[in-house]
Amino acid sequence: MENNKNICKAYFASGCFWGTEYWFSKAAGVKATTVGFMGGNIDHPTYREVCTGTTGHLECVEVEYDTDVTNYENLLKLFFETHNFSQTNGQGPDIGSQYLSCIFYFNQAEKQAADRCIDFLRKNGYSVATQLRRATTFWRAEDYHQQYYKYKGTRPYCHIYRKIFK
Repeated sequence: MENNKNICKAYFASGCFWGTEYWFSKAAGVKATTVGFMGGNIDHPTYREVCTGTTGHLECVEVEYDTDVTNYENLLKLFFETHNFSQTNGQGPDIGSQYLSCIFYFNQAEKQAADRCIDFLRKNGYSVATQLRRATTFWRAEDYHQQYYKYKGTRPYCHIYRKIFK
């Protein structure tokens, strides 16, 4: 990754990290995406361990973006427009605590931006189960999970884009 002061990172969990990564990797201003885990209680978790539901980790995507091209609010909107943020026990057919909807924020400005999006959704009749959690250590998933749909040549089965925000 280039050494650029305009490059920031954001972390989103919205079910299967393959589908989340697919949509973010296509967004304007996104320079790189990495799938992994965040929010749990063990260091260096493996995919197999996270799938047990006992580590407390969520499947998560690290999004590196250029603030000269996009901003955190645009990423939040894409996050909400590409998954079922009302589901409480997983995402689509993927059931389990590792598939919950969550925004991991670094600071009050990011938390407030997420709160504004959630308020907008609720005021417009949507039920929102998305959690807001302070970002912790991001643990990169095994190589075979990275850029899964790019290499498979297909589209996500449980992440479908639908326009919500204007």
